[in-house]
Amino acid sequence: MLKTTGATFLAIATSFFILLFSPPPKSYYHSLFISSSLSDNASISHHLRTLTRRPHVAGSQANDEAASYVLSTLSACNIKAHIVSYDVLLTYPYSRSLTLTPSPSEPPITFDLKQEIYEGDPYADVADEVLPTNHAYAKSGSVVGPVVYVNYGRVEDYGTLKEMGVNVTGTVVLARYGEIYRGDIVMNAFEAGAIGALVYTDRKDYGGGGGDAKWFPDDKWMPPSGIQVGTVYNGSGDPTTPGWASSEGCERVSIEEVESSGDVPLIPSMPISGADGETILRLIGGQIAKDNWQGSIDAPTYRVGPGPGVVNLEYNGKQVIATIQNVMGVIEGVEEPDRFVILGNHRDAWTFGAVDPNSGTAALLEVAQRLQKLQRSGWKPRRTIILCNWDAEEYGLYFQTGSTEWVEENRDLLASRAVAYLNVDCAVSGAGFHASGTPQLDDLLKQAAQQVQDPDNSSQTIYEQWIQSTESSLIGRLGGAGSDYAAFLQHIGVPAADMRFGAEYPVYHSMYDDYTWMEKFGDPMFHRNVAVASVWGLVALRLADEEFLPFNYHSYALELQKRAEDLENEISDKGITFSPLFKSIEELSKAARKINNQKKEIKEAKGWTSMRRNDHVKVRELNDRLMMAERAFTDRDGLLRRPWYKHLIYAPSRHNDYGSTSFPGIDDAIENAKNLNTAESWHVVQHEVWRVARAVKHASLVLDGKLT
Repeated sequence: MLKTTGATFLAIATSFFILLFSPPPKSYYHSLFISSSLSDNASISHHLRTLTRRPHVAGSQANDEAASYVLSTLSACNIKAHIVSYDVLLTYPYSRSLTLTPSPSEPPITFDLKQEIYEGDPYADVADEVLPTNHAYAKSGSVVGPVVYVNYGRVEDYGTLKEMGVNVTGTVVLARYGEIYRGDIVMNAFEAGAIGALVYTDRKDYGGGGGDAKWFPDDKWMPPSGIQVGTVYNGSGDPTTPGWASSEGCERVSIEEVESSGDVPLIPSMPISGADGETILRLIGGQIAKDNWQGSIDAPTYRVGPGPGVVNLEYNGKQVIATIQNVMGVIEGVEEPDRFVILGNHRDAWTFGAVDPNSGTAALLEVAQRLQKLQRSGWKPRRTIILCNWDAEEYGLYFQTGSTEWVEENRDLLASRAVAYLNVDCAVSGAGFHASGTPQLDDLLKQAAQQVQDPDNSSQTIYEQWIQSTESSLIGRLGGAGSDYAAFLQHIGVPAADMRFGAEYPVYHSMYDDYTWMEKFGDPMFHRNVAVASVWGLVALRLADEEFLPFNYHSYALELQKRAEDLENEISDKGITFSPLFKSIEELSKAARKINNQKKEIKEAKGWTSMRRNDHVKVRELNDRLMMAERAFTDRDGLLRRPWYKHLIYAPSRHNDYGSTSFPGIDDAIENAKNLNTAESWHVVQHEVWRVARAVKHASLVLDGKLT
């Protein structure tokens, strides 16, 4: 009896000691992370002002200085930080000119192709450091031809022109930005027979709609001289190292091989301002364009041509093997240091980059500073957190160069150890929270948004604002191009998410994307920047700290079911059966329910302390299944004619790298079959359905964790 009483007393005393002296639960630190005591809008504002004081395109001294600033800030947070460099092919403009001859009897109009500074512009003294407007990787050459207006330059726009009897062959097309990626505008023009492409910023889309609308600095809209620059490259990472990292002394393909790869344009192109675009449009004759091709209320009537205006477009670029710098910060996990939760943002900008990308860079540094404060309070992550500041994203756009090179160099290690990749590119461009991700992260994103206060309305959470303002699906998907999640998700199958406040903004990729625009229109008090950092960091903390990974693959199965039904309805009369895919999705749903139940059983098991000690291996094995299931959606052969894309669920549309497409292989095959309408082309569609069905089945087997 005395022994029993003594043992009981010892157990009670031990429990009391553990409760008294054990560290707070991880949830305490998570709440502390998003508290006002740790957040600092003044610090974010300072970071952004410092990062955007000069234009800092990839490969420039100014961008190297920005890298040094990020490195020193991470180091000051007691985060182990280092730089990973790659030598990659970048292009810069050497010379360019554009003239328009209204008619043979009239003198040509010469465009100056300059973005104008405004009265009181605080960056006037460094405006000459902005690169002359150009398309990165544009083909050098000189072309002369009549102009044809092609609306947004989509495949369907060329179909409309064909129906109107307009022949594009041998012309220079004029397209307006919007709807699709600029590289696809140029590629579509080439495939239609054009010899050159001009892409302008229409007032209807970016200038406030014309009329009495004001523009920056008086309002948020693009000034008439504003020009949206950017890349037209369609390949993966460094063009000279397709599929492998561009480390020092590595193998490289020749420039001739790059040009013959199909990933760089084969006709010259140039971005121009809205004012210059309207000047050209006034000198295009022919049939009147459709109503939805027209411009703003006070714009001229848009006609399609060709001519009579004739354009002389001349562009010469220089190609340079330049050094780019990724800045990496690592907080090593205590219990599972070999499991990585990765946060990423890119640093390089076409001009000043206050929205794109350095609002995200400032948010990344805010996350780092808050994590340092947590560490001072005793927090240590269970899994390793890696903070990544990428370089040369703008040159790749879809296959962002800096992140792609790092993923290619560390492919096998990441494929076996990466839990998730969390991306923030443009952290803030306005009001309204937006998030996209792979579906197993849906619940986690919603839960994080429910814990963070709406920066524009303190009486509600971000989640409450989010659901009120969203008409379509709450969470978007990452099939389209646009940022550094691409290599992680599309190439090696790492679960990924992307988040931001605001949507498209009018001064995108122009000289006017500066600190003044952000301070006046994007986020005057920098509270939205604080809120993005809160959601971003909270999602990362839960992935890094929770014993069981907060993944829910039942959401994935529901999403696949919905998208598969949409495709089946689209081609219901073509004799294609989707039954193999629906069967695989049902197996995935069963496997998701099973692993959720297994997780619940382990959590609720009796003998908590001893069970957890004895079943650590079970927990680890269950988490590995959750982590690796996304990898099973990839296929080593990749998509047809696009082998770098390994993911069979999410990838861009073949004719629009911005467009997010579910089942891209099936979608591409359907588009091709509709054009050819042959038995063989529809057979390819059926084959792609089978390929996806097999991938979904593989994912269900990984979740189930048992061999057949």
